[in-house]
Amino acid sequence: MNICALIRLATFFFAPIAAASTAVGAGAAGDVFTPVIGSTLSPETRVVRGTDNAYHIVYELQLTNTKPLPATIRGIDVLDASNASKLITSFSDSDVVKRLRTLAPAPAADARIGPDEVRLFYIELVFKDAAQIPRALEHRLHLLAAAGPGPGEPKPLDYVVARLKVAEDKPVVIGAPLAGAGWVAGNGCCNPEIIHRGSVLSVNGALYDAQRFAIDWMRVDEQGRLVHGDLSDVHNYTCYGAEVLAVADGKVVGMRNDLDDQKPGKLPDPNTISIDTVNGNHVVLDIGGGYFAFYAHMQKNSITVHVGDQVKKGAVLGKLGNSGNTSGPHLHFHIMTGPSVLGSDGVPYVIESFNLAGQIDIAAFEAAPDLTGNWGKGLLSKPERHEREFPLNLNIIDFSPAQNSK
Repeated sequence: MNICALIRLATFFFAPIAAASTAVGAGAAGDVFTPVIGSTLSPETRVVRGTDNAYHIVYELQLTNTKPLPATIRGIDVLDASNASKLITSFSDSDVVKRLRTLAPAPAADARIGPDEVRLFYIELVFKDAAQIPRALEHRLHLLAAAGPGPGEPKPLDYVVARLKVAEDKPVVIGAPLAGAGWVAGNGCCNPEIIHRGSVLSVNGALYDAQRFAIDWMRVDEQGRLVHGDLSDVHNYTCYGAEVLAVADGKVVGMRNDLDDQKPGKLPDPNTISIDTVNGNHVVLDIGGGYFAFYAHMQKNSITVHVGDQVKKGAVLGKLGNSGNTSGPHLHFHIMTGPSVLGSDGVPYVIESFNLAGQIDIAAFEAAPDLTGNWGKGLLSKPERHEREFPLNLNIIDFSPAQNSK
């Protein structure tokens, strides 16, 4: 249930090359012909500890078919770059297809990449033990593709591409963006449904995935309801009007405060949304260290800060609303590496402390026609205290009412 959405080259060869190989780069075995080339959207990836007591790595491959013959991805292996024989995980068959996206962005119909076409492939890795996390990753492609620079039929190939560094620095630590109990981490990390991080955008001359670790914060009431009564009335949503808080000391470097709430129930007509209105009323906060906190879809005229203001952690920035490209009231929140809301790299973060109060059933939520019903069935009898962790998809989180009020 998605309640938030943000909207070739020629190659020349001098001589025939071997049709298949298992490694990339010049060496004793010679050069390798790679009709599908691979890279990553970010130059490095980061590890974050989730509420499941595991460590998560989330990133994307960009796969480009450089030849006039179609290429079909049969499988992708994720390898420890320091030891190519150490297989971390593999994707094949239907799992490949469900992780492939076009640049539109839209789900790929199959594992085929047409001539001169590009696909994005979305990867999530989970490690129970931090000591098992490699310092760099590589990816072995198994594909049916052009076996040489000349004409011919696609043939089975496999080779390694896209080395990716795993950064050793720890995620930024922030306070809570909201206060009180019953907050639901909607459309969150880390699952292959690819809601937020599927919104890779071509902005300022490059591809960016600013929403890679975004969360749509909604709220359940004491009856477990996200909404009651008329679904088209913003006031019937439990989260509507909640105070939005600064997650750290910082400087306001972007904001908007003049857009009306959308009528909930469905996303607005895309023809009415532009790059200037997609985020609705919002705040961008420079929290230092090269990190920026972003808050979207706030109420009109509720934002209490202006560009240039210095704010303290826990300060009220405004109120949760339903402006911009949204189908229901919620707070869209993420951390990014630049002030551009769409043209920055989304990075993981951890929240200082909170209580994990429960978990909404993901399959039931995805299958539901709307937000009505009792979503509190997964509440724990006693909330669990968590510190410096990242809330995962559809966790129910209790923030202290007073922890950010100083």
